[in-house]
Amino acid sequence: MDDIRINPSLQLPGAAGVGAAGPAGSAAPGFVGTLKDAIAKVNEVQVEATQAVEKMATGENQNVHQTMIALQKADISFQLMMQLRNKIVTAYEEIQRMQV
Repeated sequence: MDDIRINPSLQLPGAAGVGAAGPAGSAAPGFVGTLKDAIAKVNEVQVEATQAVEKMATGENQNVHQTMIALQKADISFQLMMQLRNKIVTAYEEIQRMQV
C-alpha cells in the first residue's frame, strides 16, 4: 500500500504570487489536482481494505494482522479526508461571510 502524504506548501492558484500551480498554462498540478489525487488514494486504500476482508472471509488469506492493518489504514485515511473536507467547508463559509 502507498503511503498518503500531505504537501504543506499548497497554495490556491491565483493567490499572491505563483503558488503551487506554477505559472498559467503550467503542467504542474494545482490545489484541485492534488486534492483529487489524495481522494483517489483514499479510495484505493478503502478498496484494498475491502479486498483484504473478502479474502479473509473466503479463507484465501488467514493473516488476521494484515487484514486489521488494512482496515485501520482505511479508517485513518477516511477520517483524515473528512477532517480536510470540514476545514475546506469552514474556510469557504468564512469567505462567504466576508464583506466586500
